[in-house]
Order: sequence, then structure tokens, then C-alpha cells
Amino acid sequence: MIVMKIIEWLSDRIEEEICDAHTYCEKAIMVKQDYPRLADTLMKISEDELKHMALLHNEVVDIIEEYRRNTGDPPPEMLAVYEYLHKKQIEKTANVKAMQSQYRS
Repeated sequence: MIVMKIIEWLSDRIEEEICDAHTYCEKAIMVKQDYPRLADTLMKISEDELKHMALLHNEVVDIIEEYRRNTGDPPPEMLAVYEYLHKKQIEKTANVKAMQSQYRS
């Protein structure tokens, strides 16, 4: 089913964006004292990565809603996988946002 492949691909990209946001934020915190301008740049990139993640997430939500309108409820296994991945992504995103907040304080 093509919709499942698209959601899978988008979920992988979402995961990459979250991981990249984490990496940039972590490095920004590490260099903040010695290289404040670099740290600010890295933090901006981290924030942008979360914006990319949100854009991709919105696309997944739209695809699922369109599927529901055109076909009915998605297969339970599709929703189960999506909900599992989504929960993990929410937790990881919350962690990144906490780190970003730590940087700002």
C-alpha cells in the first residue's frame, strides 16, 4: 500500500530531523562559553530542524486524514505503527526542546 510507504518514509525523515536538532543543540551547549556566536548559529539550526520536523509531521497527519476521507479508517496495523512512532517522536522532541530551553537560560 503506497500510503504506508509514504508514511514510513516521512517518519524516517521526522526521526532524522529530531536527531539532527538534538545534535546541533548538544554542540551549541558545549561551545556556548568559548564560541557564543557559533553556539547561537548551532541553536538556530537546531530550532530550524524542529520546524522541518513539524512540517513533515503535518504532512503525515494530512495524508492520514485524506485516507480517512477517501477510504475510511486506515488499517489497524498502520495506525498502531504510526502511533508507536509518533509517541517516541514526541518524547524525543520534548527532550530536544528541554535542551534548547537549557541553552537559553
